[in-house]
Amino acid sequence: MHDHPTTAAATDARDTVPGLEVRALHAGYPGRPVVQDVDLTLPAGQVAAIVGPNGCGKSTLLRAIARLHRPESGTVHADGADIWSLGRRQAAHRVALLPQSPRAPEAVTVAGLVRYGRHPHQGLLRQWSREDEQAVRDALEATGTADLAAERLDRLSGGQRQRCWLAMVLAQHTPVVLLDEPTSALDLGHAVDVLELVREVAATGRTVVMVQHDLAAAARYADTVIAMKNGRVIAQGVPRDTVDEALVKELYALDADILQAPGDASPVVVPRARRKDGQPASEPPSPSPADSAPPSLTAAPSAATE
Repeated sequence: MHDHPTTAAATDARDTVPGLEVRALHAGYPGRPVVQDVDLTLPAGQVAAIVGPNGCGKSTLLRAIARLHRPESGTVHADGADIWSLGRRQAAHRVALLPQSPRAPEAVTVAGLVRYGRHPHQGLLRQWSREDEQAVRDALEATGTADLAAERLDRLSGGQRQRCWLAMVLAQHTPVVLLDEPTSALDLGHAVDVLELVREVAATGRTVVMVQHDLAAAARYADTVIAMKNGRVIAQGVPRDTVDEALVKELYALDADILQAPGDASPVVVPRARRKDGQPASEPPSPSPADSAPPSLTAAPSAATE
């Protein structure tokens, strides 16, 4: 693993307006509250990971921040602007969201996909420009996908495709980037590549918020861990002060040991087997005489012996 990259831009940004500020946010569906009373203040230039069990409101929170799901109450400010007071196109200049299972047009090339990231910057009075083309080139270079620009997206591996989707988000050029499970369905090697890239994105001064099911990965790559349960934030802070045995038990009803990773001492979650003294927690029933008899005496006769 590599140390987290930092840049002067990221450091300077942390001393100014918060990259993302959420206050008293409530969101849900008719008769079903999902997100309840969420408060967040996240600096620019850092990665925050939202963790928690399935159905706890993680994705709904991201959609409310991205101006895709209107909250019942509360406010969302991205780079100082109230997202829900802006039009959709203006909001897309502030916040970009990569959903968990994005769909691309059939046969689209990598370069074509990344160009979609510039759509919010187009309009009647502003057509495709050198600035847009440069943003696409920069995004391809930043994600290591420039050599794939002419390839069809549907012919790439899962890890390559995810880097291309991230390039599209970077081309949108927003101060806040939201990623819903960016490493889902990736093997360990590709997952690490994507998480390292997420760190590099934050190092440019952006605020990155990702939903992450892997608690160990969240603790390793995020500056802030946000733990949700039943629609509420029950804990948030730096990983080494937040991820502990009690949190794992509260979130997942699971006993675990928390170790320290070599190098940066980030928390490593080691679940305990649900056994006692090396034996299953509940003993199986005693075998019947038939179960304990030699197979040749209990098996039904074969056709050859009838």
